[in-house]
Amino acid sequence: MSVFDDTRLDDPDVLRAADHLLRRLAMAGARVRAELEAADDVLGKLESDGFRPRAVVAAGRDARLVRAVLEPVCPVPFLAWPGPGLPGWAGPLDLVIILSGAAEDSDSVSAAGEAVRRGCGLMVATPEDSPVAIASAGLRHAIRLPSQSDDQLASAVAVLQALHQMELGPEVDYKSVATLLDEVAIECSPNNDASSNPAKELALVLADALPLVWGGSVLAARAARRVVEAIRLSSGRPALAADAGHLLPVLKQPPRDLFADPFDKPEELRPALVILDDGVDDPGVAEHRRKLESKAEAHDVRVHVVKQADGTDIARYAALTQHGRYAAAYLGLGLGRYGAASDTDPVELGNPSEDPAW
Repeated sequence: MSVFDDTRLDDPDVLRAADHLLRRLAMAGARVRAELEAADDVLGKLESDGFRPRAVVAAGRDARLVRAVLEPVCPVPFLAWPGPGLPGWAGPLDLVIILSGAAEDSDSVSAAGEAVRRGCGLMVATPEDSPVAIASAGLRHAIRLPSQSDDQLASAVAVLQALHQMELGPEVDYKSVATLLDEVAIECSPNNDASSNPAKELALVLADALPLVWGGSVLAARAARRVVEAIRLSSGRPALAADAGHLLPVLKQPPRDLFADPFDKPEELRPALVILDDGVDDPGVAEHRRKLESKAEAHDVRVHVVKQADGTDIARYAALTQHGRYAAAYLGLGLGRYGAASDTDPVELGNPSEDPAW
């Protein structure tokens, strides 16, 4: 197991070598603004006009993020379809949504092709010359939001804004999303030491721990899955995001041996529970959290809370996710996986691959 060196978190040479990674994280708010500005002409012409589709299908990558935001309020049936093609019933009365970057994405291309073949309504967020844009070109009335990057969150905000204007989704307020991401970048800046940097503080918590990340609401749970994906990439260690029922057994740990040599079995990681709190006031969420914290306290498992209770649903999700990604980056720095003098290739913590199990 790699040994975590906390001095690397404030080492100017290490931070300079990891600038490509930290700069991408810091630019998240700017990417949201650029995405919405590029889509301004399309959004300006978009309105409900009284028509509602029979159902909405979100296909391809990040379909489940769109579902997490829309499903509680969408006035028509909603389905996330992250695999290839479309469900058998999808047809001309239904709206298909696809978020896709510039890279080849066979599932998204397949869904776009099926939407064209069946005459479905289609909304895509993708660059102009992408495979999905080409596959959807045969549908005359398709709506294309011109993506500016492969940032899934920025594309999702643009799509959710469009759906809000069509009276199919909640208020998004992309400026709030971008502002909160900017605030996270300021709080988690490499120029702030661990005493005033919540992401470095969390990295120190996870330095010798098995991360268990829990979010109680639907969106906080998705943020937890994004955070553990970033932690796995940055640390090469296991990390788990799950509901309370699956985490409770893992929290049951044997008592610490106060006289044990900490270097005797360095490969064994003791769990640390990270709670992502998006301010949702729900009795069920509160009860699950109480059980997790009680079990952790009983078995001497450290608990760390990341809270973001301001802003719209998607803004809180974005801020929680970004806090976790910054912490993952600093964890990788402390473990020596990032920040080497020869480390010049960008490492993507902001856009992990979509796991179908999510």
